[in-house]
Amino acid sequence: MTDPAVATAAPDQIAYMDTAAGTRVGLDYKRRLVDALDLRPGQVTVDLGCGPGTDLARLADAVGPDGSVLGIDHEPRMVTEAARRFADRPNVSVRTGDLHDLPLADASVDRARVDRVLQHVSTPERALAEARRVLRPGGLLGMAEPDWDTLAVADEDVHTSRRFAHFSAGRVRNATIGRQLVRLATDVGFRIRSVEPVAVMFRDFGTADQILGLRRNSARAVQAGELTEADVQAWLHRLETGPVLAGFTFYLVTVEA
Repeated sequence: MTDPAVATAAPDQIAYMDTAAGTRVGLDYKRRLVDALDLRPGQVTVDLGCGPGTDLARLADAVGPDGSVLGIDHEPRMVTEAARRFADRPNVSVRTGDLHDLPLADASVDRARVDRVLQHVSTPERALAEARRVLRPGGLLGMAEPDWDTLAVADEDVHTSRRFAHFSAGRVRNATIGRQLVRLATDVGFRIRSVEPVAVMFRDFGTADQILGLRRNSARAVQAGELTEADVQAWLHRLETGPVLAGFTFYLVTVEA
């Protein structure tokens, strides 16, 4: 029997971010987000919640040697790793900071992006207001956030799939942030430029398990009394041995200051 502590343990966050970014859907939506930002040589760009620097290279390439890219993250471990990865890129810098109180002057940035971060912050509207403050007039902010209430896993046991999805969404602070982006951005004064829903779909168990935590979150649901061990084991067996179809909706929203 699997040790419950092992079964429910969270994955290493740096490895998780790198894995998610390397999936087909990850590569695709990140490219679309950068394209929507219309990055140009010489611009100043900030990655809000940069993590281990997964996307800094793409931004640095777009703004060129005459531009600059700043990654901001509140976790020292992420900042340290991102700084290590980009020690040889003079147009990339990384610093510790809070998205609710950015360490940047007013109207000092041409472009900003935030990717799967607003789902976790305590006050998304404040983080968006800060992004607007630091952007120059006409500057663009690109946002990519999931809507976890749309999570679905196909299986003959619809009850277990629904309970798994509901439980998983309940573990995210701002589970429906994707669908809220347009309203929240408008409320703080941004003008909406584009809104694009993206269907995130997984067809193999390994990737779905890594990204959605099929084993991990179902084990947690059993511990919480939301699902039974018998139902979960049968559900996981069918998913591991049969065709897999699982996914959710992701929103890409670009706004102008």
